[in-house]
Amino acid sequence: MFRDLFTRSPDARSSAALRELKLACHRLLSEGGAANSAAIGGEVIRWWAMLSEAARIEFFEFLDALAPDRERVLRAARAYGEASTPETVLELQNAVEPPRRELLRRLNRASGGVGTLVAMRRQLLRALEGRPRLRAVDADFSHLLASWFNPGLLDLRQVDWNSPASLLEKIIQHEAVHAIRDWSDLRRRLQKDRRCFAFFHPQLPGEPLIFVEVALVSAIPRSIAQLIGSAPSSLDSRRPSVAAFYSISNCEHGLKGVSLGNFLIKRVAEELRKEVPSIKRYCTLSPVPRLRTWLTRVQGVAAAEALRLRYGDDLERLAAAVRDGVLDSQDADRLYSCAAIFLSRHGASAAGDPVARFHLDNGARLERINLGADLSDKGLRESFGVMVNYLYDLGAVEPNHERFVRGEVVCSRQALSAARA
Repeated sequence: MFRDLFTRSPDARSSAALRELKLACHRLLSEGGAANSAAIGGEVIRWWAMLSEAARIEFFEFLDALAPDRERVLRAARAYGEASTPETVLELQNAVEPPRRELLRRLNRASGGVGTLVAMRRQLLRALEGRPRLRAVDADFSHLLASWFNPGLLDLRQVDWNSPASLLEKIIQHEAVHAIRDWSDLRRRLQKDRRCFAFFHPQLPGEPLIFVEVALVSAIPRSIAQLIGSAPSSLDSRRPSVAAFYSISNCEHGLKGVSLGNFLIKRVAEELRKEVPSIKRYCTLSPVPRLRTWLTRVQGVAAAEALRLRYGDDLERLAAAVRDGVLDSQDADRLYSCAAIFLSRHGASAAGDPVARFHLDNGARLERINLGADLSDKGLRESFGVMVNYLYDLGAVEPNHERFVRGEVVCSRQALSAARA
């Protein structure tokens, strides 16, 4: 059957593969499919690989139709309403679960199932735009992937210069915060005063899911140039006292919404505490990607309005002044104050900065704001060169997280004072 399909036109081949894929899915959901899920799941994977992009969207619509039985749900809900017993609770739980979840579970048992499901989610996320009905299908993918990619089940591995070249190429490819210029740049980031750690899934051993880059230094860094220069900076020390996390990058879009980064940072901190006992402080040097957008729109903040009045609403001339080192002290104070207000007042809001929200939700403290810290085109475009140090006090992570959940941003005195200016 597979061989015959290749004699047809691409559209006919994809259409036929979709029909066979649906039939294989029905077999996979049958009683026989439960016992033979690995073999039938392999068929599903092969048919999926032959689909065109349009046919894959049709497949997601097919999954959408594998929804809970409405009458069964209503009966179970009525029974639960009449008597809340373990039996009625269990029946209600079983009734509301869509059959597609069990289909995905059985597909996960096949060889290559994990990678295929991640690839399906990647395609599904692209298909979601303009197709709100598929949100329920995506919710099921997200729910199951969060279980299968639980950080407790993942492998934490250090990436170094002796790692396979294919892995190092993926680190270069997926670096999302500070682009790796070339192999020399990568080698500098993997020297003895630097670390790179990544999470791997046991079924995808050569595919990093997320990785973090760390500098082992003697003081909390004030600029990215101190960490990713071509030579060791003045911050380097034979007995480093600070571990600075300066870049964290997700490698797999299909795992969007699956929380990995917060666990990665905590796991790496524990590893470093054992490996390098001289380290006493854990911090980040982080970008503020939404600062410029906020600054160009915010009303009622005197410092922001003064900057817009002087440099224009688009603030291009402000970025140029930062880049050229000609920003006067008064405007520097205004920019500092704006960053402090944005982060301290909106750091716990969904409308705030995503990097701030990530670290603050993870239990870090807003420690210090650094002007002129990232003079790259991207840094100037997004935040006028501003970067932030978030401090991870391992003994205060949980209470800080609890305060964040209540809507409070934990700040150092310096940052809090600037936000009140």
